[in-house]
Amino acid sequence: MADRSVAALVAGGGVAGAACAEALRKGGFDGEVLLVGREPDPPYERPPASKQYLAGTMSRDECLLHDAAWYAGRGIELATRTSVMKLDAAARTATLSTKEVVEFGVALLATGANVRRLRVDGGQLDGIHYLRALGNADAIRAEAEEAERVVLVGGSYIACEVAATLTSLGRRCAMVMTEGEPLETGFGPTAGRFFADLLRSKGVELHCADSLERFEGDARVQRVVCASGAVLDADMVVMGTGAVPDVMLARAAKLELGESGGVRCSAALETSAPGVWAAGDICEYDSVLHGRRVRIEHFEVALAHGKHVAAGMLGSRRPFDEVPYFWSDLSDWCTAEYVGPAERWDREVVRGSAADGAFTVFQLHEGRLVGALTVGRSEDLLHARRLLAERAEVGGREDELAGGDLEAL
Repeated sequence: MADRSVAALVAGGGVAGAACAEALRKGGFDGEVLLVGREPDPPYERPPASKQYLAGTMSRDECLLHDAAWYAGRGIELATRTSVMKLDAAARTATLSTKEVVEFGVALLATGANVRRLRVDGGQLDGIHYLRALGNADAIRAEAEEAERVVLVGGSYIACEVAATLTSLGRRCAMVMTEGEPLETGFGPTAGRFFADLLRSKGVELHCADSLERFEGDARVQRVVCASGAVLDADMVVMGTGAVPDVMLARAAKLELGESGGVRCSAALETSAPGVWAAGDICEYDSVLHGRRVRIEHFEVALAHGKHVAAGMLGSRRPFDEVPYFWSDLSDWCTAEYVGPAERWDREVVRGSAADGAFTVFQLHEGRLVGALTVGRSEDLLHARRLLAERAEVGGREDELAGGDLEAL
């Protein structure tokens, strides 16, 4: 027996859940909306946690999408420090961590992701941090005030962004990564060399094509030992080792899971249970744009997912076909923008000059554009977005990509 009922339940207090609740109200949904989030804060933007918020140039309130009063003013019940512990999709009931049982009409699962924790010797030592939430950023910033040497483990977004932020604050940073160059896995060798050169020019020490062997120290981390035998002194460590989708609730509810660890969804982002959608990091959907099933972890994609799910709850069954857009700031050194993502590519076409710090890398697979990264040439991305949406064949026209008129493509 349910304690009460709501028209729409949103499980997850991140940007996808907030965007869904907001879009429902804007779309004329007049039923009860309950937004449940496990964190103490209302939904907020996560990107500043490794950038402006970590640097202390953005306040906690400035990270919020809206304050608590905003939700109340729109009739959205916001339950922070609360989780959905059990979901019965057939009975349309959810059990909250407060023990309350809530009956719902439609639901969104936007439970996000958890950091991927590495099991290595010394991993229990103090001074080893993972970054996912604002509270993690608080702890990193507090320790960084006393630290001189910081080691970052990983070569993707989090490690690069935190290295840039802490270097700008005067810390000495070193990075250990299995990749040949930072950010190379997703963006390729040209971009990887550019980011490596940029980081080194700012004083970041790079240990590429290497891996973490163990941590050493007496109660607190003091050294990072690499597989190559390199030993790095460390006053603190920040792990940028990725995240895994939080599908515990979905799995327990017996929703169908996908091959990449997410919740399998239709092209409209609906799960295997009618009336239950997924969005954000856990959403593994049939993409009409990519021609395959994809799961994409990024703030901007989660935002778009949430809005799309709201349209679905309001009666639309249109497939999600928005071109995913990403961005990453490395302090005030540069901003990288990307559309895609490319699962694989067999050719790179470079427009502009990486040496001059203004370039675009177009990723092609079997003659079709599948992704594009730009630094300092945002206008190129507008054309790349169009070509991706059109699933355009550009094989044989590489010269135009490299230096011709993109509007003519």
